[in-house]
Amino acid sequence: MTFSSIAFVFARGGSKGVPRKNLRVIGGVPLVVRAIDCAAQCPEIDAVVVSTDDEEIADVARRAGALVPELRPAHLATDKAPELEAWRHAVGWFADAEGQPTFDLFVSVPPTAPLRTPTDVRRCIAAYRERDCDIVVTGTSAHRHPSFNMVEVAPDGLARLMMPRAGGVVRRQDAPPAYDLATVAYVCSPQHVLTTPSVLAGRVRLVEVDRVSAVDIDDELDLALAEVLSERTRHHDD
Repeated sequence: MTFSSIAFVFARGGSKGVPRKNLRVIGGVPLVVRAIDCAAQCPEIDAVVVSTDDEEIADVARRAGALVPELRPAHLATDKAPELEAWRHAVGWFADAEGQPTFDLFVSVPPTAPLRTPTDVRRCIAAYRERDCDIVVTGTSAHRHPSFNMVEVAPDGLARLMMPRAGGVVRRQDAPPAYDLATVAYVCSPQHVLTTPSVLAGRVRLVEVDRVSAVDIDDELDLALAEVLSERTRHHDD
């Protein structure tokens, strides 16, 4: 099969913070399935592919309509394995005999952002296609700033602003805009995946998303928050 744009969902079986995280349920739907469903609703995406080392996740993904060409090697599924290496492995599933990708657009849709919307993903794709950049990432406006209320502790044991500015910053609003990176989507070319030294290397564009879409599942508290917000969204839709 030949595709132009592929959305990849990277969902390993292990997780220290939340056991079996990618199969945990928000709004009655496993996180991995929420990511698959979201990507599938984007007309710009031709196929949704899941990369996992876990047989159960692979089975759930296939039943949700995603492609799972094969299981990810165990060495690419540890908590120390760079995400970029998993990206490169997945791109290799859709490469020709010379190792060149046979598709044009790489979109990563992590399961850890269960409240993202198809519109969020589509905005990222549009930003990549419309602007001169190597990769598009997402972020939400930061509520703390290294020039105002974020500190580091120096070797002498004293706390100092991380990035003090000349003249000081009296109000956070006076500091230059800063963003917390989110895991809503990453968009780039497959060639960039194969050649970049890190995910954030090169010319990076940021698409701002709201705080709900940016909710990232890292621990049980995040799961509880996402469930509450999911319920609120469903009631609003009703």
